[in-house]
Amino acid sequence: MEDFGVAAMKRFVSVIASVALIACSGASFAADIAARAPLFDAHLHYNADARARFPAAQAMAALENAGVAAVIATSTPNDGSAELGKAASRAITVIPFLRPYRTDADRTTWFNDPVVARFIDDELVRQPTYRGIGEFHLHGAAEAAGVAVKHAVDVAVARDLWLHAHCDEAALEAIFAHDPRVKVIWAHAGFTPSPAKIRGYLNEHPALMAELSYRTDIAPADKVNREWRALFADYPDRFLVGSDTWTNERWSGYGAIIDGYRRWLADLPRETATKLRWRNGARTFGVPAHAFVPRRRRRSA
Repeated sequence: MEDFGVAAMKRFVSVIASVALIACSGASFAADIAARAPLFDAHLHYNADARARFPAAQAMAALENAGVAAVIATSTPNDGSAELGKAASRAITVIPFLRPYRTDADRTTWFNDPVVARFIDDELVRQPTYRGIGEFHLHGAAEAAGVAVKHAVDVAVARDLWLHAHCDEAALEAIFAHDPRVKVIWAHAGFTPSPAKIRGYLNEHPALMAELSYRTDIAPADKVNREWRALFADYPDRFLVGSDTWTNERWSGYGAIIDGYRRWLADLPRETATKLRWRNGARTFGVPAHAFVPRRRRRSA
């Protein structure tokens, strides 16, 4: 017969082990939920080449599998974003933006083409649910001074639309020079401006938001560096994340792109991370928490 003290000690150890197992399981479950918490993708393309390779239902499955609950969708031609919207389930909100490109050839000439200005007007009649214009490309103040850019700014202000601008600093300043009231999402946060420069633009332009795709300088080895950390702390409501699926390779690696954001967002304070991951985009475009339910992530085929 076991000594009473030994038996009691065994029971105590067993209870402690069970509690530890439950705690570990709970932590694992919480981490799993965090890894699948809804994310707002503010820079998604569904262009003609992607449509040919990834049917809309497959594209939407990639979003759901990555835990993406809302996207700003743009495409060349614009029918792509409309097709994606039709394929969306109740769990995923597709926010269409009007791209001022009839074909890829417009990318380098659109800004000063009066035909493109008329195209913008015609597209807004054809599809009045657009929430913005872009993503479009501009390099330098001269391009941003073009007639079609001025028209896009005027239309955006009149209709309360956003512009999604892939541009350098000079072009960004020229956009706001057309009308300081215009609302701009700055794609890639300009690619190269330092956190200090971005801080200055955010301070000067209250209607500016910065989207962070391709900004690999934010978090080397998934640890947010000091300057970016301070910028996010001071302007937590002014940043968005995005996948920028401009090539089929980006679509093929969609889950990895989103996982990359989740890793470095986990290095930020929880409230700040939640704003960048979801709340800023959802608030800006009126997306409710609605029907999105985190699901166990499916293995890629």
